[in-house]
Amino acid sequence: MDSIHALKIGADKMGGQPSSLSSLEEELTCSICLSIFNNPVTTPCGHNFCLSCLDLTWNDDVALGYSCPQCRTHFYAKPTLHKNTVLSTVVDTVSKSLKGKSQDETKGAALDSTVIFCDTCMVSKASKTCLTCMVSYCDSHLRPHIENPVFHGHQLTEPLPDLQQRICKEHHKTLEFFCKDHNKCICGACLHSHLTCKFTSLDCEIAEKEKNYKEKLVTLRRQIEKTKMVVFEMKGQQSSLRDSVANSKAALEVEYRVMKDLIEKDEREAMNLLEREEQSAQTRIQSLMLKMTKNIEEMSSCKDQIESVLAQGQRITVLQCTIEMPQSVTFTPHVPGVNMNSKQLKMYKSSAVSLKKYLTDVLSLPVEKRVQMLNAVPAPDKKVEKKTGKPDSTVAVSLDEPLLTLATDQIVGVASDDNRPKKPGDGNKKSSKPPKPPKLRDPPKNTSCVPKVVKPVNPTEVTNRHNLLQDAAVLMLDATTAHKRIAISENFTKASVSEEMMSYPDSPARFTVCSQVLCSKGFSKGRHYWEVKLTSSNFCAIGVASSSIERKGPTSKLGRNKESWCIEWFNVKLSAWHDQRETVLENPSSSRVGVLLDCDGGSLTFYSISDRVYPIYTFSCRFSEAVYPAFWLFSSGTAVSLCKLTA
Repeated sequence: MDSIHALKIGADKMGGQPSSLSSLEEELTCSICLSIFNNPVTTPCGHNFCLSCLDLTWNDDVALGYSCPQCRTHFYAKPTLHKNTVLSTVVDTVSKSLKGKSQDETKGAALDSTVIFCDTCMVSKASKTCLTCMVSYCDSHLRPHIENPVFHGHQLTEPLPDLQQRICKEHHKTLEFFCKDHNKCICGACLHSHLTCKFTSLDCEIAEKEKNYKEKLVTLRRQIEKTKMVVFEMKGQQSSLRDSVANSKAALEVEYRVMKDLIEKDEREAMNLLEREEQSAQTRIQSLMLKMTKNIEEMSSCKDQIESVLAQGQRITVLQCTIEMPQSVTFTPHVPGVNMNSKQLKMYKSSAVSLKKYLTDVLSLPVEKRVQMLNAVPAPDKKVEKKTGKPDSTVAVSLDEPLLTLATDQIVGVASDDNRPKKPGDGNKKSSKPPKPPKLRDPPKNTSCVPKVVKPVNPTEVTNRHNLLQDAAVLMLDATTAHKRIAISENFTKASVSEEMMSYPDSPARFTVCSQVLCSKGFSKGRHYWEVKLTSSNFCAIGVASSSIERKGPTSKLGRNKESWCIEWFNVKLSAWHDQRETVLENPSSSRVGVLLDCDGGSLTFYSISDRVYPIYTFSCRFSEAVYPAFWLFSSGTAVSLCKLTA
């Protein structure tokens, strides 16, 4: 109330100060209709509004309850509103002052903005406009209308700039009415053709239109305010969504980290077991070697004694000399067979193979089917007992093979019961023969992929490109592997050589010597096809590489190791590379290359894509692990782009 009293006092004192009245007008403006208060009321929270504006707002938002449009204070019931009489008095005082000011400003603005000349002399400034004659006159040419009684019935008004717009183009008379049926302004002469129409005066129609526009303005402002609130809430929803995703990521990382830790722990235990068994075997072999060395020394000593007696040449001495042979002479020496396949090690090997197969089967399924499969498998018991009641592993392994299969006594010359010197009466006993050395296992066959020149596939075998597109794969470049001279663009589908080093963060997966990059998606089973568009393909390579490829040394180049396969353009020369082996090919000079990876069939085929499909080269090999599409760009201006394929 103090502020209202101050406004009233200010209105009384300001009198004829235009700038002060304009400032006061801003304080007396309704925040809903942005006009001076009309029948102002005050809400319980202390804000003032027009009664009609507030009722209209609450009637539209009744489903949302009652709240202050300015501060959003919520009322559980519709407040009782009373007219603010003090504010109404101030508004009336200011409105009268502003009305006079507005009329003066309007006149001044009209005079300043548009100069209306006399239609008779076209030189002097018009002082009046005759709505009967539809002509503007200066003071001189207006005298007949003032002095001559004939013109006393003519209607004079202030000079009008839009006089031509107020004239009916058909009858050249003043427009006085508005036809609602035809939505047009008409004059008195037009009434005979609009007798059946609904019409009203121009002033009434203008007032009605202004009222309609004000209502629309209130609706628009209210709707804008609601929309802004919705946008604000959606921004909060975005923040909540980001937090939810961050929490989900953290939870998933914890779960996957636990699984990785379990597998890594099991791997460490298996490796430690293998190292312990190797150490035990090495210790046993070393012990046997020491015993054999001692046998050699005993036999060498005996040999030297015999040679010394024979060298004397005295037959009596030979006859009297007694030299006993060492026991080790009676045994046949042989290399012991070493077998590292102990019971526990076999269990580790079998469980690793089974776990790999199981995880491969599970991860190959869609996510929604994995839980079904995992829940269907019962939790394994710690111990599974056979019918004998002895705890054992569920993995079927042979338990009869010892860690070291060694004929120890026969090798080192330590006599057993059957191999000791015969006593009298033991002549009929057969001495046991030295056991045959155990057969060593055949070394594992080399299963590494070796590229071999295969005859180009007959183009007729690939009927059309549509058959290849049935196995189309969606690929994206992996920025964490890109060399710092590789610039990645176009939504991670284009790689080019940059003149400057890119500001990529350091990563163990990043290539540091060769300007290469891998795709983020790898394949270990099935058939997959993709196409690459080449730009200035004089110095680049396209192929695949496993995740174990070297990233830092010179052997990280595609095709220069056992972990990668590629075809390479070097100027006009085209070659196929794998494991340092090069096969020179015929260059089809194609700007689009297709790659078909058949993991199950063990082949990698490159095609030239133009008006027909032409095979360039095929690698035949079995991939022991997942391989990733790979690219090597070693010249400025060279670029490759992954093509978007549709079957």
